[in-house]
Amino acid sequence: MNSFEIIRTVRLTEKGTRQGDKFNQYTIVADPRANKTQIRQAVQDLFKVKVVKVNTLNVRGKFRRQRTKQAGQASNWKKAIVTLKAGDKIVLT
Repeated sequence: MNSFEIIRTVRLTEKGTRQGDKFNQYTIVADPRANKTQIRQAVQDLFKVKVVKVNTLNVRGKFRRQRTKQAGQASNWKKAIVTLKAGDKIVLT
């Protein structure tokens, strides 16, 4: 897998922006098959920053129902919380 397949997107949430300001951490949606070292290498390649630590967790998709009797389910995904070296930033605009 290349870096663009490993990192799908960066999550922009209110909690995530507070983490970025206070702890220099960013939340990334990663490929479920990727491990921590692959995520670390991909972030360093794409954003040109130094990664200190990577925490990962698998998020289970929620069950959804929209005006029908049949329930659907949102897909499962992997969340990676990436801590950067002091002074480094990922510009999200």
